[in-house]
Amino acid sequence: MSSITSVNDKQYADSRKLAARGRLNSEYTVAEIGWFPWVAQQLPLKSGDRILDIGCGPAWFWVATVASLPANLDLTLADLSPGMIQEAMERCRALPFAGVTGERADAAALPFADGSFDAVIAMHMFYHLPDPFKAIAEMHRVLKPGGFLAVTTNGAGNMRKMYELTTVFGSPPYDPAGAAFGYDAAERLMQSQFGNVRMTEHPARLRVTEPEDVYRALTSYPPGDEADEAQLAEFRKAIAEAFEAGNGVLETEKETGLFISRKGD
Repeated sequence: MSSITSVNDKQYADSRKLAARGRLNSEYTVAEIGWFPWVAQQLPLKSGDRILDIGCGPAWFWVATVASLPANLDLTLADLSPGMIQEAMERCRALPFAGVTGERADAAALPFADGSFDAVIAMHMFYHLPDPFKAIAEMHRVLKPGGFLAVTTNGAGNMRKMYELTTVFGSPPYDPAGAAFGYDAAERLMQSQFGNVRMTEHPARLRVTEPEDVYRALTSYPPGDEADEAQLAEFRKAIAEAFEAGNGVLETEKETGLFISRKGD
């Protein structure tokens, strides 16, 4: 069955469908510090580092965090989608980086020389890859000795109370991204390539107060975006019942983690 983890031109031609899902996290996450600033705090970046963001999407991360990052960073934005690269470059050109480059790239065959980067960032993208082993070998190859890879992904229990609503479409009752490439998979993969990995989880939960935002997010990808009118009516009913049970609120725990590995000298 197709899902959020299926890469296709329709789903990622631009950021519109992604934005429907991103809104849930940006508007309704309850945490002492937001996801993007939290990730930025964990990254061991240094002034002048050369960074590759592979699967950069629309570059929301860099827009949100550039003011708190070290100076003189050189940023390469890479994605398989030309539309995403265009959006990312439009957002980042005016930001105070030492340099910003856009490159269409397949994570399993990166068009960069060995040892090109001080850091490789791969945020919520490994679950899209048909061969994660090839991709992580490429990320290791393009890192300089002593450089680091940072990977983010979801745990299998991420926002479970929300994903349980998608069973009306025939989907399993859990986060498809976390199921496809969750915490265990990330740790095993990075350990196998680098021989070291450190994991940290963002302490947060979701508290949604607008049912329509749940509807838009969960119908932004298959099979929800292909559902017929009867299924959509049943889905709206399930959402309404969930909010009624929560006295007008849908609350659920989040599982979102950051994994960092270092390349040996």
